[in-house]
Amino acid sequence: MATSDYARIEQAILFLEQHAREQPRLEEVAASVGLSPYHFQRLFTRWAGISPKRFLQFQTLEFAKQLLAERRSLLEVTYETGLSSSSRLHDLFISLEAVTPGEFKLGGSGLDIHHGVHDSPFGEYLLAVCERGLCGLHFLAGESEDEALRRLQEQWPNASFTESPEVTAAWAGRIFPSRRRRTPQPLGLLVKGSNFQLKVWDALLRIPPGSVATYQDIATVIGAPGAVRAVGTAVGENPVAFLIPCHRVIRKTGAFGGYRWGAPRKRALLAWEAARFASSPEEFGRNMPSGM
Repeated sequence: MATSDYARIEQAILFLEQHAREQPRLEEVAASVGLSPYHFQRLFTRWAGISPKRFLQFQTLEFAKQLLAERRSLLEVTYETGLSSSSRLHDLFISLEAVTPGEFKLGGSGLDIHHGVHDSPFGEYLLAVCERGLCGLHFLAGESEDEALRRLQEQWPNASFTESPEVTAAWAGRIFPSRRRRTPQPLGLLVKGSNFQLKVWDALLRIPPGSVATYQDIATVIGAPGAVRAVGTAVGENPVAFLIPCHRVIRKTGAFGGYRWGAPRKRALLAWEAARFASSPEEFGRNMPSGM
C-alpha cells in the first residue's frame, strides 16, 4: 500500500473519532479524505480486510473493554509456562537479545548498522539492522528520515551507520510480507536498555496479536506492581515499533491512550490486528453508523 493511501486511512480514522457522536455516514467519511464512497470503500477494505463499518466496531470503547476482560491472566499464563523471550507475531517468531552491560557502556561501538526507509500498511518507517539482528524500527510519524535517523544514532552513539535500503529491504519483506507465509519465520531483535526496560519489552512480546494488556498488567507480571508509571515510560521508549508491540498496551479504562508514533496509528494498528485475530465485535454493531 502506498504511503498516501495510509495517510487517507489515518485521516479517516481521525474524522471518525472526532465525529463519533454524530455517527457520520460513508459518504461523509469518504468526502473528508477526498474520495468517492465507492473508491473509499475499496481502499479501506483493501487495507483492513473488512468494511469501514466493521473496522469502526473494533475502534469502540466497548470492544476495548471486551479485550481487557478476555486478557485476564494472559500474561501470567505465559510466564507460568516458562516461555522464553520470544513471541509469535502473525507468521514470525520474534526473539529478543539484549546487549551485555559491557556493550551497553560502549554505546554500540563495533556495530555496523544498515538503515533504509520502507513502506508498510501503516506508512513509511525507518528500519535498522546489524549482523546480530534488527535493532530499530521507527515509523516516520510527523518527522523526516533524517530526524528518525538522529534518534537512532542517539540510541547507538558509537556505532557506524550506512544507508543501505537494498540490505534492509530483505528484512522489511519479512516484517510486512506481500503474501502470508505457510511456515513461521524467525526474526531476531537486538536492543539496548536498562534491566527494567528489558523486562517490560519482554513482557510486551507476550501479548498476542488481537489482544491487549494494561500498564498495571505489565507492572504486575514483571514483579513491580507499584511501578506503573515507570512501565509507561519504558513502553514509550520501545525502540522497535510493531515487532515489540507497545501499541497493545492500553489504559485500564479501555481508552487507547497515547503512542510514540501517533495515537491514530495506534488505533489503526489495534483495529487492524483485531480484525484478523480478536473476537468478533458484531454485538457492538448496533451503535455503529448505518451508512457504512
